[in-house]
Amino acid sequence: MKIIGTGRAHPAFTLTNAMLEEILDTSNEWIVERTGISQRQIITNEKLEELAAEAARNALDDAGLSPSDIDLVICSNVVNEYVTPSLGCLVEGLIGASCPTYDINAACSGFVYALSTAEAYLRSGMFERILIVCAEEPTRMVNWRDRATCVLFGDAAGAIVVTAGDDLKAIRITANPKREVLRYERVLEPTPYITKEERDVPLFMNGREVFKTAVTSSIADVESVLSEAGVNKDEVKYYILHQANIRIIDSIREHFRQPVEKFPRNVDRFGNTSSASIPLMLDQMSREGQLRKGDKIVLSAFGAGFTTAACLIEWSK
Repeated sequence: MKIIGTGRAHPAFTLTNAMLEEILDTSNEWIVERTGISQRQIITNEKLEELAAEAARNALDDAGLSPSDIDLVICSNVVNEYVTPSLGCLVEGLIGASCPTYDINAACSGFVYALSTAEAYLRSGMFERILIVCAEEPTRMVNWRDRATCVLFGDAAGAIVVTAGDDLKAIRITANPKREVLRYERVLEPTPYITKEERDVPLFMNGREVFKTAVTSSIADVESVLSEAGVNKDEVKYYILHQANIRIIDSIREHFRQPVEKFPRNVDRFGNTSSASIPLMLDQMSREGQLRKGDKIVLSAFGAGFTTAACLIEWSK
């Protein structure tokens, strides 16, 4: 595949660490030291499907395509207000497309998982132009009295358009079940026959284990795709990692002994936006002229499941 268009959308409201100091037993210094986050954009009166549609339109405009040109929509999402229809169906209706669509949930790894799926479809010849939309509102999953989790997240949508090409040089997706490390549970509608115990559990994170799993998994994934593509780590122009936490990013960077400028970050402004974080970064860097034709770029993500994914692309847009 090759990427021919990128787009993104953010909610209007900016939540700063200073604002969080007013509702939590925390401080700007505590949050920045542990996460690198200073502010984040969160949903107030927006609907997630509207943000997703905005990101999709921006990506289509960037690609020079209309919604009718798209053959498939793949939407990555963890949670939204609709269980059914899928978020992809809602987005398709808002942008005026008419094609197959479905959602995937690989948590924060969803974007690279979607790339893997798109690559398979393009190789098969089944579809020619695929829209990938990653739309997430993780701020609706957390307990806003828990300073360990609610300070981490922001809401956003990112999108790309891909078509047949030779950008993708290597890809790896994995899953290692670790429900006890990171999970979010919801009680379903009752029936007269349910006897099992059920409970609502806001997003739970074992921070130490999440950190360890994220770092070790990302390192293994990145080493795998570099080896598969026959590329030396120093040849990579950018390592674009899931923007979860500045400490995780720095630990991975230190392992590969690469300079800070090779690991772009915007977690300080947007927080952890789940699967939207990598397409957000790609769109930002593309529009700012940081990405050049021929640049070798590694993408790496990790999320609940525990899912991990990485790929190596050569930028040709």
